[in-house]
Amino acid sequence: MDVFCKNIREHILRISHYSGHGHIPTSFSVVEMISAVYSIMHHEPSNPEWEHRDIFILSKGHAALAHYCILSNLGYFPIQDVRSFGAFNSAFGCHSDRHTVPGVEWSTGSLGHGSGVAAGIALSFKIKKSPRKVFVLIGDGEANEGTVWESLMVAANLRLNNLIILFDNNKSQLRCLPITKPSEKFKAFDCDVAEVNGHDVAALKEALSSISGGRPKVIVADTVKGWGCKTLVENMFAWHRRSPSREEMEMLLGELQ
Repeated sequence: MDVFCKNIREHILRISHYSGHGHIPTSFSVVEMISAVYSIMHHEPSNPEWEHRDIFILSKGHAALAHYCILSNLGYFPIQDVRSFGAFNSAFGCHSDRHTVPGVEWSTGSLGHGSGVAAGIALSFKIKKSPRKVFVLIGDGEANEGTVWESLMVAANLRLNNLIILFDNNKSQLRCLPITKPSEKFKAFDCDVAEVNGHDVAALKEALSSISGGRPKVIVADTVKGWGCKTLVENMFAWHRRSPSREEMEMLLGELQ
């Protein structure tokens, strides 16, 4: 496991325990994806409003804790600030708020809307002839929402090759309405599609850096919900919303090692 990503998972476990909040398995599944995006996109932690920055949107907002921990480790704010996660009047809500967290570009809540917002921002960059790019991370569960596919039709029709979509294929919908063969579906919507191991930072960076050829780019990232801790992987539904006790946190930290 990448050392940076391992440290992020440690922070997620500790802050979830301390706060009593957190979607740990879903946060674990996106750590490499978010890390890879920030390693190749243009951004400036000391100046979050930098006018030339690329945009990252975490559409599956219940993985906000992973995003917070990564932003903190990149220098946007101290990790100690994130310990207030989910508390009354905290800047760090269980879903992120762009008005309170430096580096967060879009406030989350209801799922299925990040891809549409991202397509709109990408279109605005095209109109302005700006080289800026837009990255959006969506989950397989929220892809049950029609808005995801409607926004793809718009993006493909407008040839928004500055839009890069990361699809977290962590099979979280196995018990209800799974998105089967996602790569084929995205290709059918006229997207440039790459499928990679979603826990391989190098493979993700290579896919993110490749030219999309005049179409929106979709990276289908095959991930494991809870990846990094055996207990989370084998009991992903039981741990969907749980926060670990002190004993459970130590057990999970041990598994992470």
